[in-house]
Amino acid sequence: VQLVESGGGSVQAGGSLRLSCANSRQYTYSGFCMGWFRQAPGKEREGVARLYSGTGSLFYGASVKGRAIISRNEAKDTVYLNMNKLTPEDTATYFCAADLSIGRRRCSEMQGDGSDFRYWGQGTQVTVS
Repeated sequence: VQLVESGGGSVQAGGSLRLSCANSRQYTYSGFCMGWFRQAPGKEREGVARLYSGTGSLFYGASVKGRAIISRNEAKDTVYLNMNKLTPEDTATYFCAADLSIGRRRCSEMQGDGSDFRYWGQGTQVTVS
């Protein structure tokens, strides 16, 4: 698994963004957990959204619930994060992560910094002003 994020940049408050996370190495697993995390300067990394591929289940952090949608294009092996109504509090480096051993129950546990995820992208900066 090799994850590559894209789509970050500067956004005006109230605007929206779409981040992409492409897996550049093919693998075949029946179920895995992929997530978006973010870390702002001086703050702990927090979970933004996750999906469990086996069931298509989606999970969201409290800070973005109702403003974010995580989705996956299976053919492109790419996961997306769409967010709207952005505020300066959304400014952070956004990371995508994946783990092939996390089942649906653990995938749904949005608390925590994702340290149990094995694979990480390099991160993409989002600045909202």
